[in-house]
Amino acid sequence: MRLGIFGGTFDPIHLGHLRLAEEVGEGFDLDKVYLLPAASPPHKGGKAVTAFHHRFEMAKLAVEGSTLLAAFDLEARRQGVSYSIETLKEFHRLYPSPLELFFILGMDAFQEIETWKSYRELFDYAHFVVVQRPGIAAGKMEERLFSLGVPFRRQDENRFVGPSGYQVIPMEATLMDISSTGIREKAAAGKSIRYLVPESVRCYILQYGLYNKTNGIS
Repeated sequence: MRLGIFGGTFDPIHLGHLRLAEEVGEGFDLDKVYLLPAASPPHKGGKAVTAFHHRFEMAKLAVEGSTLLAAFDLEARRQGVSYSIETLKEFHRLYPSPLELFFILGMDAFQEIETWKSYRELFDYAHFVVVQRPGIAAGKMEERLFSLGVPFRRQDENRFVGPSGYQVIPMEATLMDISSTGIREKAAAGKSIRYLVPESVRCYILQYGLYNKTNGIS
């Protein structure tokens, strides 16, 4: 079984997230790509985020009808901060061997991976698919990778293999200049967010007034 894991705050999930998950799923011939909203994001610096049940419902609506993408509430089933290392271990507990996991993240997040809990151990549980971001040179990934204290070796021009056999793989994908922050700001200002999020998600946001200034975050 080959599964993708794409975590994030998803506040809200948008078309850029979905397109990226779709391309990684197809590119690596995955059986399923799970989108996991973080229950308690560790890198938000104490900033408030929309309640998990809303973010999860939007993720479920966004992937409705897809045979490749699915929303998973795994991180809400645990107490405390949503650490990726715990998520990876839980996937290996939930799914029998043989299992190959592909952890999807952007180059910007990969540049900060030393701030993640048990970051060296992460590479024992999954392949890391690092999606290139505009303005961040591809060489930055290799530079960061070899600074982590894990004995990676270059397999070919585009892949690096760790002691566990799992790989770190840079990938180019269709990147849309859409941000969840920008969507929240537009919604708060009463502007249209149509074509930035799936229509079902747009309707959900309007129904619950999620980002209205008068509503706050609920």
